[in-house]
Amino acid sequence: MSEEPAWTLGIEEEYLLVERDTGALVKKQPPGLMEKVVDLRHGLVARELFSSQIEIATSVCTDVKYLRADVGLLRLAVQEAADEYGLAPIASSTHPFARWAQLEHTQGERYEALVEDLQGVSRQLIISGLHVHVGIDDPDLRIDLMNQAVYFLPHLLALSTSSPFWEGIDTGLKSYRTSLFATLPRTGLPEKFNSWSEYCRHVDVLVNAGIIEDSSKVWWHIRPSDRYPTLEMRVTDLPTRMEDTISVAAMYVCLLRMLWRLKMENRRWRNYANFLVSENLWRAERYGIGGELIDFGKGELVPFAELVAELVELVRPDAEALNCVGEVEHALTICERGTSADRQLAVYQGALDAGATNDEAIKAVVDALITDSIAPPLGPPV
Repeated sequence: MSEEPAWTLGIEEEYLLVERDTGALVKKQPPGLMEKVVDLRHGLVARELFSSQIEIATSVCTDVKYLRADVGLLRLAVQEAADEYGLAPIASSTHPFARWAQLEHTQGERYEALVEDLQGVSRQLIISGLHVHVGIDDPDLRIDLMNQAVYFLPHLLALSTSSPFWEGIDTGLKSYRTSLFATLPRTGLPEKFNSWSEYCRHVDVLVNAGIIEDSSKVWWHIRPSDRYPTLEMRVTDLPTRMEDTISVAAMYVCLLRMLWRLKMENRRWRNYANFLVSENLWRAERYGIGGELIDFGKGELVPFAELVAELVELVRPDAEALNCVGEVEHALTICERGTSADRQLAVYQGALDAGATNDEAIKAVVDALITDSIAPPLGPPV
């Protein structure tokens, strides 16, 4: 039996900065805000394509409990720094009513090159996501697990949905961010590769042609990281509640360990064509946790809540081994009370039913996002 991977964890979250009084997305980040966050939290913070965004990154965490503490401290640092400017961060994959044409890109060679390359596509990418890194030193194992984990990406997306609104309109989708991101090249589901060397050969075709500098410009829903020995999951929206973020991360690492465990028993998860997985991805994007996904083994649609209950039991041995049973079981709570997308839509409709105008109702959604994005006190999962 080969040595078990360390299953270390790291998270990146991208927040949107809004004015507390109006709920509007800031057009330009105030000078000094980034430095204040850095002072509060050891520099684990970065700029994003738009000036109204700010990204945090945790340290390498050996346990989900440490990951939770790190994310909580980073959210708190951003909140405290933003508050000095009358601003607040919201953890949401889209702003409910911002208009992208009125926003400013971050200045810098990297961002200017990105805009030059992507043109009009880049100008509407005021979207935020959650990226989860899991440490796997063996590059061939990274590729093998990526091939199999694709099956579960729709499930993780559904648990995370937080982007039902775009420019003040209910899009009818629980994750409109997914549709926006799909306008970029080199996105979506990854190809299936037989080895690390085969993956590298394909990436090198684009690098040697001068199209991309390295694999960091390959923006698949799941990918081997260019910078770290990790398998990076990028399919998800950014959950507003911190406990939901931790639950999604815990579910992801446990799914990977489950697939590794099957491999050690000379078994593996069946690979399905991207054509089929893409259908489930669309259903997750459209309906979130309230819909159904295809169970390819049964060949029929199954309510998402039933699938999550099955997943929790499937990875229970792995959650026990990684000391995150409570965090994995929190996925059941998400199914019971809804995701951020469900909460936003409920707040919006509730305000309209109470007599609010459309502008007042959409502002109420931002207010709820500000409240729900606040990091809870550190302690056991709720």
